[in-house]
Order: sequence, then structure tokens, then C-alpha cells
Amino acid sequence: MTKETPAVDRLRLLWVSPVTPDKLDSATWVDTTRELRRQGVDVTLITIGPAGKHSYRGVEVLNIPRPAVYLFGQVLFHLGLLRFLLPRLRDYDVILFHQLSAVWLLPLRLLGRRRPRLVMDTRDMVDFTTTSLKVRLRTAWFDVITRLAARFADGQTAITPRMAELVQIPTKQLWGIWPSGVEAERFAAAAGARHWPFQDEPIRLVYVGVFLAKRNLLPLSRAVNRAVNEGQAFVLSLYGDGPLKEELELVAATGNRAVRVERPVPHEEVPHILARAHVGVTSLPEVDDVKYEASSPIKLFEYMAAGMPVLATSNKCHTDVVGDGRYAFWADGVDEETLVNVLHHIWKSRTELAQLGREAQDDVHGWTYAANAAKLKAALVYGLSRHNYARTAAGQIGVESR
Repeated sequence: MTKETPAVDRLRLLWVSPVTPDKLDSATWVDTTRELRRQGVDVTLITIGPAGKHSYRGVEVLNIPRPAVYLFGQVLFHLGLLRFLLPRLRDYDVILFHQLSAVWLLPLRLLGRRRPRLVMDTRDMVDFTTTSLKVRLRTAWFDVITRLAARFADGQTAITPRMAELVQIPTKQLWGIWPSGVEAERFAAAAGARHWPFQDEPIRLVYVGVFLAKRNLLPLSRAVNRAVNEGQAFVLSLYGDGPLKEELELVAATGNRAVRVERPVPHEEVPHILARAHVGVTSLPEVDDVKYEASSPIKLFEYMAAGMPVLATSNKCHTDVVGDGRYAFWADGVDEETLVNVLHHIWKSRTELAQLGREAQDDVHGWTYAANAAKLKAALVYGLSRHNYARTAAGQIGVESR
């Protein structure tokens, strides 16, 4: 018999997203889908929302409703997903999904090899430093999902190599790594609009995100007040919300307006906010925080794309990105004294900030959505080739014949 050529020129992908596409964290799915389509992949992105096809930021998605009922809503969403999918299995080469969907989609393996390949993607994990019963139960459940995927998925992908190691994806099952990304063009205007500080003007620090204790914004805020009291000019603007908001507001009230707690901003407004700042503050996880080490820092990419140097902890999720770049002001700890010393370094380097920002912007091109979509596409094509995957002349899904 003749050997068929794998039909991966027009890869057909069904991607199941666990988030509603109007939220900030949906950028990973929506923007990557846009770039995959530009690169020739036929993507059906299924998300949570009002039934039918909808467009989000110019990207068409297929919504399946999920009632706002804990646990039962997930059941109804996935039943709706299966009702859509089962009559159309031969329309797709790969079904890409995340942990929440694994127990619903892995049983499709029972349909034999004439089906799409089942690929689980891991982008996050439970914060195992938290000891609440709910978190412990969720951790145990995700451990079960990880073992099921290692046994029954055709392949897996992950957000970083460290994440793949952390959840113990078998080497033979790992199709590829694709990180988070940034739409660099949206943030480039911030670099052109920025006014860098003159000699006596304050250096403006900015943080955009959630106010959580583990992001160590309180010691940073106190450090800014101290640096200002010592004669250095800084303004730290914190845009967001979260459980730490009241404590941050109390620190801000004691510091002569050096720290400012601002309202949350829509994602489309973030470039305008960054245009008014000089140094971007990432999340400030502990240097040895294992969960953060395995993450891919979207906010760092946005600051880089906006042409800004960054203040960050030397956690590996940050150092893996910046490498030998000069544009990161590293904190090797999250205590107030260490952060004051980092602010002193920034102050001494204030005449170099514009150049450091240009270097950061030059470095971002490997972390765009176009780049991460190319990595995802390459991972899927590679995995299909490992499975000797091909379509029949009639377009049906099957294995390579010989």
C-alpha cells in the first residue's frame, strides 16, 4: 500500500477555553487564535458565554452557555460541548483542552484512532502553599487529572519547561512548549508617547494587576515612602483591586502621595497608563516560589512591549525571560530593606532609563502572540507527525497506511 502524506498544511484545531472571552486572562486564547488563523490554522475556539458565534476583539468564537451554578454549571457546559462535538469529530485533527475539561474529553479515546488527537495544555496549577480545605481538594483533583492525562491523552503541551517538569508530563508525551504573549503593536505607541523624567522630576513606577499579599506590594509601597523620605523622587501608581486594597490605601495615606492606589483599568486602557510611567513593576513573588517559577509573566511582556525597564524579583519566571538584559532592576528578596536598595539603584540609573526601555522593547519580539502561536502550531504539527497522523482522500481522520 502507498504511504499517505500527513495533511497538516491546513491544521484543523478545536480549542476548548475554560474562561469567558471578555475577561483579561482570555487574551491567551483569543489573541493566540487570531495569530494561529493568520498562520493558516483552521481554529474553532469554544468559550463560555451566550450561545452561538460571537466576535471578541475581532476574533470569532463559538460560545456554549455555562449556568452560574458551582460545579453543575461545568457539567452543563461540557454536556453542551459534547453535543456540539460528537457529530463533528471528523472535522478536526486535534482537540486542545485544559485540566477542567479533561474528564469530559479523554473518554473520546474509546472511539479508536479514527478521531482527533487529544492534547491537554497546562498553563497554571493550584497554589499549593494555601492550606484551605477547598484548595486541598482542588489540588487532589488536579493530581488525578494529571495522572489521567499522562495515561490517556495523545499528547500534552505546557506554558513553560518548568511547568512541564512540575506536573511531571512524560517526556514521550510532551509535544511542545508555548508561553504567554503580548500584542506588541498595541503597546508600542506607549514608548513613543512617553516623557522621560528630567533631573528633578519623579520616576513614575506602575503596577497593573490584582492586589494579593503574595505579590508583595505592601513592602514595595513602604519602600517607596522610605526612598522619598530619604530625598529621592518616586511615585508608585497601583492600578487594580483585590483583598490587599485597604491596607495599600492605608500605606498610601501616610506617604505624601508617593503611593497612589488607583481604580482597575480595562485592558484596552493599559497602554495609555504605561505611556505615563517610566518603570513597570511586575508581580513580586518570592524568589523561590515554585509556582511562579513555572509561570509565564504576561505583565513583564507588556512592560517590555511598552518600552519600559522593569522592577522584578529574581524569580526564575522573570530571569528566564530577561536573561542577560540590562533593563531589569532585580530584587533578590521581597523585604522592605531589599526593595529600598533596588529603588536606590533605579534612582542612580535615572539618566539611563530611556535606553534601557529601548532595549526592553527590542527584546520583546520573541514573546509576542505571533511567536507563541507559531510555537503552538509547531508543537501540534510535531505531535501529529509522531503519531503518523494523516487524513484519507475523503478528508476523514485516520492513521497513516502503508
